Amino acid sequence: MTALVPQIQVPADVERVVARLVASGHEAYVVGGSVRDALRGVDPHDWDIATNATPAAIQKVFRQSLYVNRFGTVVVRQGDHEIEVTTYRVEADYADHRHPTSVAFTDSLHEDLSRRDFTMNAMAWRPPTDGKPGELVDPFGGQRDLDARIVRAVGEPRERFKEDALRMLRAVRFATLLGFTIDPRTAEAIRESAPLAKTLSGERIQQEMVKILSAPKPSVAFRMLSDLGLLAVFFPELEIAKTIPQDKAIAQDVFEHSIATADATPPDDLVLRLAGLLHDIGKPETFADGHFHQHEFVGEAKARDILRRWRFDKETITQVTHLIRNHMFWYQTDWTGSAVRRFVRKVGLENIPALFALRKADNIGSGARSPRMYALESLWERVQEEIRAASAFSLKDLAIDGNDVMKELGIPPSPRVGRILNELFERVTDDPPLNTREQLLKLAREVAA
Repeated sequence: MTALVPQIQVPADVERVVARLVASGHEAYVVGGSVRDALRGVDPHDWDIATNATPAAIQKVFRQSLYVNRFGTVVVRQGDHEIEVTTYRVEADYADHRHPTSVAFTDSLHEDLSRRDFTMNAMAWRPPTDGKPGELVDPFGGQRDLDARIVRAVGEPRERFKEDALRMLRAVRFATLLGFTIDPRTAEAIRESAPLAKTLSGERIQQEMVKILSAPKPSVAFRMLSDLGLLAVFFPELEIAKTIPQDKAIAQDVFEHSIATADATPPDDLVLRLAGLLHDIGKPETFADGHFHQHEFVGEAKARDILRRWRFDKETITQVTHLIRNHMFWYQTDWTGSAVRRFVRKVGLENIPALFALRKADNIGSGARSPRMYALESLWERVQEEIRAASAFSLKDLAIDGNDVMKELGIPPSPRVGRILNELFERVTDDPPLNTREQLLKLAREVAA
């Protein structure tokens, strides 16, 4: 299927690479996601080129280039762009449902496009050259599916998913982020092939999860993943939450509450999105008599296991699990100033905004009728009062440090110094005006005695 599509605008640098390959006697087309996005009117981030030129021939045309892998990809630097130029290829024998054990170059653009995942990603565009108009090569109806907002596998969907199991998660991700539906035949093949998701590495799952969580409503993806049988394979902790009821403002199970809470967090805050999704992941294990005793502590441990399994970095894991552990805090208006300071000290001043945002999302996910959270607003104002009063929230806020204690008491470095500092911190938490150098040195002498 070939059609004229004059509205595709390709950067001049990319056009120059295509033109030089064509002038050297080769075929060259812009391919894949860049064509898909351009047809949607979205500016592609990356532009990939496919050609019948071998890697050696590509490097002959572009002296300043780098041959990066055995799959025929050469990186060409042109102007402000680093452009991947890949030789047409066919692949076979995906023993691990990810990597082909054999790769062969081909002269056929059609064969190259036939190995791609979805029809909307299996189109090629040749920019206008030598007076010839631009040409869209679309052998599998990608433009039609793009217009109809359908995610459809190229050729036999079971074969595509057997080749690379990640394509099943990618189908859900595309459908969620683009607002598309999955073609029924493709969806049925995902259900049959779902067990293959067990072979996916944590890194690859993480990449898809991060993209899914950037959607306006990630709940769409998680319902889809559950319906297609994928969630039970790679994220069983959330799938089982569908069997756990909750007594909330709106009737729902833990699964629906969790994904509604994730929806209520900011799309551009990955830590909050993950915390919203996982904040009640400990409830299935702690469910008894309609209660979830200490589910936040069980949830903290389970969330840490899940995020490690998906190879998230240590800082993200630490931030997410800290929010989960503390999300059940309960404020009462009769808290003393000391109680407010101890709360801030426990949670960490830098974590207060995120914790309050998670609590607000949790309320929204529970079906709260009013978006206002008066108790939370009151606590926030009291925290601000403590900040304005320059209260000490951690040991580093004390007017003296360990060196001062050692010098004043004439003692060497030892655990005793830390114990004295902690006792001083307790006194200052109860009575902030004590936080002066003179007062603390006096107290240090008393504590040491």
